[in-house]
Amino acid sequence: MDKAGIREVAKAAGVSISTVSRAFAHPEVVSEKTRHKVLQAADQLDFNISRSAAALKSGQTFRVALLMNEEITSWFNTQIFAGINSIMHDAGYDISVFQHIDTADMRRKFFTDLPVRRNVDAVFVASFAIDEKEVEQLKRIRVPIIGINTPSIDGFDASISIDDENGMYTATQHLLNLGHKHIVYACSAASESMDSSRGRAFADSALSALLALDEFPDAICCQIDMMAIPLMLKLERYGHRTPRDYSIIGFDDSPYADTVNLTTMKQDPFKMGRSAAQKAIKLINGEEPEKPHEIVQPTLMLRESDALYTD
Repeated sequence: MDKAGIREVAKAAGVSISTVSRAFAHPEVVSEKTRHKVLQAADQLDFNISRSAAALKSGQTFRVALLMNEEITSWFNTQIFAGINSIMHDAGYDISVFQHIDTADMRRKFFTDLPVRRNVDAVFVASFAIDEKEVEQLKRIRVPIIGINTPSIDGFDASISIDDENGMYTATQHLLNLGHKHIVYACSAASESMDSSRGRAFADSALSALLALDEFPDAICCQIDMMAIPLMLKLERYGHRTPRDYSIIGFDDSPYADTVNLTTMKQDPFKMGRSAAQKAIKLINGEEPEKPHEIVQPTLMLRESDALYTD
């Protein structure tokens, strides 16, 4: 039996050929009811649209790149990817993931090869900055660049970032309001990136530094939850129990924060990924996002690792 074409699908679904094409290539502009009819007809007729043909006609590759400075297995990156995919998948796009792209070799390879191959329609950059030369290479082939939690918005067509500074200010102010006066901030060195996989190692360094202090602090702010969680568990072995002896606050509201009752500053990387993807869809279609550059405020999640302090 001859394989059905787009005309047969359109006839079976009772729609135009262009509507069938949009249902596959740009489902966001087709109603859910219409798309369901088209997909049902296509399934019954064993029809599938040629992505290569659609790409040739539109000039699009239906692929986007996600650049990460760490591994995708970290909590933050996994959620970012899931958020982007929740939008891009339904719009007909695949996601190519590039891990550890902040290393010199990986960056040079990506930004040198991409202009030649022109095999993505947008680039997402998660948690690191890009330089002027890299921006120029992407602008030359008209590929929009969307930043997610990047140090600055320079060179990006759109971005969404968490307000880390204000989040830590809120955490510190909370501890001050509880009466704490000797507050320590536990973090990585400015030159080192921090993710959940490295948090445990940094917790060991922070533990040694804390135990070496002449006076143990009455409160600790941590750069990420995955530093705070192992730190509070290890400190208990040395007789320092929270919230009896000190308060501790993390940042992220990552997995296990609720399990160990860690007070933390909550951010939502899944929602950030979705927002970045929605901005990308607009830019790919030649439209301006409603909020090209967006700053998200973290929220204080009160649990049981902090308490009123009195001398």
